[in-house]
Amino acid sequence: MRLGLGTGSTAWHLVDLLAQKVADGLDVICVPTSEETARHAGEKGVKLTDLDTIDHLDLTIDGADEIAPDLSLIKGAGGALLREKIVAGASSRLLVIADSSKRVEALGRFPLSIEVNKFGLGATRLAIHAVMEAYPEAEGVSLRRGKDDQPFVTDGGHLILDASFGRISQPEALSRALLDIPGVVQHGLFIGLCDRAYIATPDGVVKMDADTRREG
Repeated sequence: MRLGLGTGSTAWHLVDLLAQKVADGLDVICVPTSEETARHAGEKGVKLTDLDTIDHLDLTIDGADEIAPDLSLIKGAGGALLREKIVAGASSRLLVIADSSKRVEALGRFPLSIEVNKFGLGATRLAIHAVMEAYPEAEGVSLRRGKDDQPFVTDGGHLILDASFGRISQPEALSRALLDIPGVVQHGLFIGLCDRAYIATPDGVVKMDADTRREG
């Protein structure tokens, strides 16, 4: 099986469980969505490859910052949204695992991560502010910083702006508007990519499917 491995705290636990299955004989080769995941999986003995070696994946498993009823997502808190979206796009299916706090009626409660080029940061930030004028609940844009208070740099060498739009009623329109900004590399709106979500709740696991939009 060819499997994409997500990034973040939830995906970290996934790698640990996957490593146990690999030790028991599971035949799988994985494409990690970040250097952090690659290091963790490699240390656990999970066989890794990349999308230059194989061009298609059977499945990707990842987490999410927000999950809407139609399985639209906000992702990017782990700083790997560009690679996560590339890997998801190369997969036959994207499965998300998360806890019930990530479920929302409409996207936008969580800030939207926007990966941007270092060059022209001021102009890019200004253009994002212009897009935000159409969102009455918007609260602003901040440059993400690391633990050392220096600007956070992604594995691709880019910066991340976290934009608080408030309720996003038309994510497709916002996606287009952001990608029209020359300095924007990618954003954390994952629309039409997720096929199924498993949500951990106090009463058990809830399954959500994209084809039915119903819980099981």
